[in-house]
Order: sequence, then C-alpha cells, then structure tokens
Amino acid sequence: MLIQPTISKKQKTGSFALFNLGFRPFFLGAAAFALLSATAWMAHYLWQWPLQIEGVTPMQWHAHEMIYGYGLAVIAGFLLTAVRNWTGIDTLQGKWLLALFSIWLGARLLLLCGTVYLLPAAVADLLFGLLLAVAVMRPILITRQWKQIAVVSKLLLIVAGNALFYLGAFGVLSEGAFFSIYGGLYLVISLILVLGRRVIPFFIERGVSEKVSLRQSRWLDISILVFFLLFFVNELFVRQAELTIASAGLLFLLNGLRLINWHTPGIWKVSLLWGLYVSSWLINIGFLLMATQYWLEIPAILTIHLFTIGGIGLMTLSMMSRVALGHTGRNIREPSPLVAYAMLALMMSAVFRVGLPLIDMSHYQWWLTLSYICWLLAFLLFLLVYTPMLLKPRPDGQQG
Repeated sequence: MLIQPTISKKQKTGSFALFNLGFRPFFLGAAAFALLSATAWMAHYLWQWPLQIEGVTPMQWHAHEMIYGYGLAVIAGFLLTAVRNWTGIDTLQGKWLLALFSIWLGARLLLLCGTVYLLPAAVADLLFGLLLAVAVMRPILITRQWKQIAVVSKLLLIVAGNALFYLGAFGVLSEGAFFSIYGGLYLVISLILVLGRRVIPFFIERGVSEKVSLRQSRWLDISILVFFLLFFVNELFVRQAELTIASAGLLFLLNGLRLINWHTPGIWKVSLLWGLYVSSWLINIGFLLMATQYWLEIPAILTIHLFTIGGIGLMTLSMMSRVALGHTGRNIREPSPLVAYAMLALMMSAVFRVGLPLIDMSHYQWWLTLSYICWLLAFLLFLLVYTPMLLKPRPDGQQG
C-alpha cells in the first residue's frame, strides 16, 4: 500500500541509471521544467517577452503548464514508483520509460512556444496521459488490487481534464480551459489528500527519533472525502458562494483536526517531514481563505497561488526529496542540509506571492518578482542535490 523498497533485484551494471525507475526522469524533468516554465511566464508577464498565444489567455497557458506539465510529471514519477511497490510488478523501465518521458518532454517544449504548435503539443500531451494511465493500471489490474482504483480514477480524471484544455483552445468547448485548469487544480489537491492520508503518517512514524503512533480516524477521512466532493462540484458547476463557504469551511475544520492528530514535536527536527506537514497546512489554509474571501474581499488569484505554490509546490518538492532519497538507497534520516533551505525558499515564495499582497497590493510586481526568485532558488537547490543521485545507480546495487 505504501511506498517501500520491497523488490530486491540486482540491477545491471552501468554508470547511468536515469531510466531505471519512473521517479528518476520525471522528478528530474519536473524540477527542471519548474524553472524553465516559471521563467518563460515571468519573461512574458513582466518583461513582455513575445509569446504567441491564441485560443486561451496567457494566464491559462501558464496555469495549464504548471498543473499538467509540472504537476502531472511529479504524479507520474510517484505513481510509477509506488505501483511497483504496491503490486510487486515492475513498471516501465529502460527504453519504454525513455519513450514515455520523451513524449512528456516533447509536449512541454512545444508549449513553451505558446500555442504556435498547439496541435502536435495536444497529441503528445494527451498520448502521454493515456500511456501513463495504462502503465499505472496494468499492474493494479493484474494483481486485482481494487483498493487502488480510487487513485487510478483520479489520474484518469486529470488526463480527461487535460483534454478539456485543448477542446477549449481549439474552440470546441467554450469553457474548456476553465474546467481544465480549475478541475485539474482541485483533482491534484484531492490526490494529495488521498495519498497524503496514506504516506504522511507513515513517514512521520518512521522518520522521527521517538516512538509514536499517530491517531487515525475513519469518520474524518470519509467526511473530508464527502465535503471535498461537494466543494469540487460546486466550484466547477454550481458556483454558489454559500456552498463554497460551507464546504471550504468544513474542509478547513475537518482537515485541520486530522493534521493536529498527525502532529508530533519530532517532525520539526526532520526537513523531509516538516515540509510535508507545512504544505498540508498551507493547503488547509487555502480552504480557509476560500471560505472567507467573500467577506474579506481576498482576490481569488491569491488563494489559488496558496494552493499551488505553498500547497502543491511544497508538497511535491518534499515528496520528491523523500522518495528520491529512499529509492536511491540513501539514508532518509540524513538529507542534505540544502534540502531544508530549498523548502524554506519555497515557503518564502508563497509568502511573497500570497502573504505580502494580502497586506499591501501596491508593490504587487515586486512581491511577484521576489516570489519567482525564491521559486527558482528552491528548485535549483533540489537539482543541485538530487541530479547526481537520479543519474547514478543505487550505491547498494539494488534495482531502482
């Protein structure tokens, strides 16, 4: 059920291991793309770098690439690694993993040109999503692990959401980009809530120095699922302020209680744990802002960026850091000190992008620029630490 290095096969000798297991190319690619895509967006937004975008707005183009470019790459790396350990069946490796990664990379490079090459980008992007879904579903169906269907179904919905973006961009569906971007955002948050419920308590119990047994509550898990479904349907299809206030407010309270149950003082001594925990709370505070934005007149763009930078950004950076360390045969209790600085930089990116504009919007472009610099620093530090690990074989000679 959880990500554990349970398959102990010796790997082939060699000095290059990038395509040994799914987390390697997709975590490396996601981090590099986080730098490249953010830079392209800032160049266009602040410095008017020419970028031909038709059929969607520049903001929608940027949002799409962060959700379906960066976000889906992290999900791909995580699931291709996790499913192998859930089922005991190897997922894509070698040339097949290279092929899947190349399709993802091709779509990203085409879309960095705006919408000039929209048709081939759409074909590559949707083909990537479908092949990823097949690669993830195959071992689950073979082993009949039906309890994993919830995770697979969210992946399929994310792939479908990506298709809606292109239907909107080609003028087939008038609100296609809206449904794609907001649907994709909330689906990624939903996937984080589901997988977080599985792995975060597990990581905490085994990552702190003291012996702890964190309290779990089935009624909390079910309640969060139900109210998130209400929140999701309302935000996409109904769009009633009263339902937003009720569903987001209840999600904040219920998820907050669950996070309190997961707390133990030892997490603050381990960067790989407090990064996961803080990002969970930032997602939760996003629900609070959504519940209060009608009274406090909080701009929706700030709430969205708390979800994306503080929540998804910090969660994925923390998860990639932890998973990559464990699955390359390193000690998860001894990450590089630079990992903590990367997470702090991403937290500061959220502060500059959301916190300071809440206080003073008159310097918005300055806050945006500083947020971008912190974002760059976070992923540069990640690449500095993890690129050698992701390129080289495990030091213990095991497969992965």
